[in-house]
Amino acid sequence: MHPLVPYLMGEPHPAGTRLTDYQKCIRTGDIDAVGDPSHLTCFEMLGNWSLGDYFKKEAIEFSFEFLTDPKYLNIPLDKLSVTVFAGDADVPRDDESAGIWNGLGIPKERIHFLPRSDNWWGPAGETGPCGPDTEMFIDTGKVACGPECRPGCHCGKYIEIWNDVFMQYNKQKDGSYKKLERTCVDTGMGIERTVAMLNGKKSVYETEIFIPFIEAVERQTGKKYGVSDSDDVSIRIICDHTRAATFILGDPKAVTPSNVGAGYVLRRLIRRSVRHGRKLGVDGVFLGPIAEVAIEKYKNAYPELGEKAAFVLAELKAEEEKFLETLKKGEAEFEKMLPNLQKDPRKVMSGRLAFKLYDTYGFPIELTEELAAEGGLTVNREEFDEAFKKHQELSRAGSEQVFKGGLADHSAETTAYHTATHLLQKALRMVLGDHVGQKGSNITAERMRFDFTHPAPMTPDQVAEVERIVNEQIKADLPVTMEMLSLEEAKKSGAMALFGEKYENVVKVYSIGNFSKEVCGGPHVERTGSMGTFKIQKEQSSSAGVRRIRAVLEKS
Repeated sequence: MHPLVPYLMGEPHPAGTRLTDYQKCIRTGDIDAVGDPSHLTCFEMLGNWSLGDYFKKEAIEFSFEFLTDPKYLNIPLDKLSVTVFAGDADVPRDDESAGIWNGLGIPKERIHFLPRSDNWWGPAGETGPCGPDTEMFIDTGKVACGPECRPGCHCGKYIEIWNDVFMQYNKQKDGSYKKLERTCVDTGMGIERTVAMLNGKKSVYETEIFIPFIEAVERQTGKKYGVSDSDDVSIRIICDHTRAATFILGDPKAVTPSNVGAGYVLRRLIRRSVRHGRKLGVDGVFLGPIAEVAIEKYKNAYPELGEKAAFVLAELKAEEEKFLETLKKGEAEFEKMLPNLQKDPRKVMSGRLAFKLYDTYGFPIELTEELAAEGGLTVNREEFDEAFKKHQELSRAGSEQVFKGGLADHSAETTAYHTATHLLQKALRMVLGDHVGQKGSNITAERMRFDFTHPAPMTPDQVAEVERIVNEQIKADLPVTMEMLSLEEAKKSGAMALFGEKYENVVKVYSIGNFSKEVCGGPHVERTGSMGTFKIQKEQSSSAGVRRIRAVLEKS
């Protein structure tokens, strides 16, 4: 979604106004829900897009036809329920979508109006295109959990497989919503859930998609799936999280485990897998063979997985070993606490101390409770859960932003920083050499972070020279222009293409005067003169062979 925001706002897309795609996706908001039959952090998504072409009526009719027509998925009409936006103080109820569904044969009792938390998308940042969505659910036949059971309930009776997002509003800085002159549609269908529903499976993990992963976990742990509910939860978590970690490590943008941003999400997935491996009786490194299943299964659709296989396996092993060492430190820390805890006549370990073990050492609460019980103690789980809930809320708020393509939003300030990455990369190549290539970026309205290939720290003179070159281009007030070229023409023109990503046959090429030329989706300023003074705040190592620059644009 995020890279398409400029096109949602009106820029022409090289491939036209009607697009379809498939992609691997990471959903970070439900990490703790993974382990049940339907939740995944990693899934494949089918999508179709209308960029100012068709809107609600056509999109819903297309969805209905694909879901119910015998030529396509042939899902019985009586199994299909939908939800639409209920409206609130800012935006009215989406009666139009409800009416379209009803006209196609969905009875009113199976059309449910849900709030913004269920049926609204966006914007990608603080401002930008957004709108209501309509979601499609399959009734699994499971007995309802109660009289209020409906699509959106998490009991498992209704499984969402598709949604249509209607971009019809533009959120402003003051929080208000203006109607977009050009409306757009984005749809997303999860392959795993759809396959499970079509095959009458109760769980996505029972499909042929996950069977090879489950078999790999069984081989590594000695446990059998389907014997113990507790073991099944751990097996599902290991399958999903290892697949997700493999996709993240195998991505061209080169995210590695760390304590911030996307790196933290990756670390959390790997470490949660290791913790559940320990619950299944595994004490050592074991994720590699499970990751190999993902690489083998998906390398044809996503060739980068095969190309980066050695890197993926090495990073997984290193993070596993690091975490196992961390767990040893946590156990040692607990042993230090134990004598004082046993002096307490209540024999209760505070949730605050238990959370400290979790937050500082990644020490699972279950393991803390187990060790406490061996020492004749209990843990104040209610206090721990309260601290953990606060931690979850903060983590979820941050992690939802980290896989959005590097830009926090499309404000004027963020746009200037994005343009500055083009100037910075060219300046780095001039000062350090043509081996420099962008390996990632993270941009907000306040600052930029830029990762690039280089084997050694930059000298103070090199940093100063890069700053000088960038500021020279800003002061020159260079025009920023865009032209549509075939990919071959773009390469011949000398345009740089970032990340080794896949591109359409026709691409956008942005030129900053005669200084820089890159294949890019935007957004960009019209001229460089208004950007401000470029200042590098820090240059440091990011990972092996990759350096990181943090910089700001200072306004006079």
